[in-house]
Amino acid sequence: MRIFIYELISAGVLGDDVPSSLCREGAAMLRAVVEDFERVLGVKTLTLLANDFPESIGRDCRRVGDADEPQAFRDLAVQADAALIIAPEFDNLLDQRTGWAVAAGCRLLGCNHDAIRLTGDKLRLARWQRARGIPTPATVTASTSGPAPDWFPCVLKPRHGAGSQATYLVPATGDWPNALRQALAQGPAGGLIVQPRHRGQPVSVAFLIGRHQHLTTPGATQMLSDDGRFQYLGGRAPLPLPWRERALILGRRAVESVPGLLGYVGVDLILGDAADGSDDVVIEINPRLTTSYIGLRQLTETNLAKLWLRLWEGSRVSDPAWREQAIDFTADGRTIQQLV
Repeated sequence: MRIFIYELISAGVLGDDVPSSLCREGAAMLRAVVEDFERVLGVKTLTLLANDFPESIGRDCRRVGDADEPQAFRDLAVQADAALIIAPEFDNLLDQRTGWAVAAGCRLLGCNHDAIRLTGDKLRLARWQRARGIPTPATVTASTSGPAPDWFPCVLKPRHGAGSQATYLVPATGDWPNALRQALAQGPAGGLIVQPRHRGQPVSVAFLIGRHQHLTTPGATQMLSDDGRFQYLGGRAPLPLPWRERALILGRRAVESVPGLLGYVGVDLILGDAADGSDDVVIEINPRLTTSYIGLRQLTETNLAKLWLRLWEGSRVSDPAWREQAIDFTADGRTIQQLV
């Protein structure tokens, strides 16, 4: 079986303007998941990397220049039996390349168009979940010319975004004009939204979703920068047991509310102060591989890529055995430390 595993930043699509942290994060995810799929008997991986990418990843690695990436992507999709696409949701990048793969006759190891479009639109997703009784912060469109919002402190961020792009904590009314100006200067497509800040512990929980079965992972805490920009720095897995149960219950409700999710799906949450979980909220759903995979794959002897493939094929599988020994991991995947 030939699987085309594609990570957009490593393919050079965003050019030299992308932050180096995102480059390292994308490469780390690609490196880890390719390694795991190549351990599956009968699987051959195909990858696409920019000409100046500093290493080769995968046994069959094609190099490409910026202008040639769309055609090279389509060529590899035609050759592949299935595609795993890792790309940010902004500028329709994930949705667009999903469409290219489908048009090439390639099956997807990930989510369909409708699920990508819904989860990639933070305003629409918040409304969708609140209508279904799933707790998520109130979310409104940020006015670029009208008065400041009613909530402070609040979080200003793109309606369509990833990687903390143009995201700002706004402490008070007087800070609003400058934060809005800085966010707009980054040119986020689709406008900005604003939410009241929800205090608590940021965590993520990932699911492997098949056609007949969902597998849960033990989740991870998130380390975010304390400069008001919420930059992702890494995490610690697994979640402590009391947090894990709360995160899994709410995360499962979130993913089950969205039709068309398939493969590896990450849910970002904030666990509030209430021990019974009544103050927990869903922040977003990522319809693609996330950085937490780097840490989670170290917590089990089971090859998560093999489970992923079997679930996708429609098989039922046993839950992997997860180690309780904590692992700290950085966003770039280069410094993973087991804590005794």
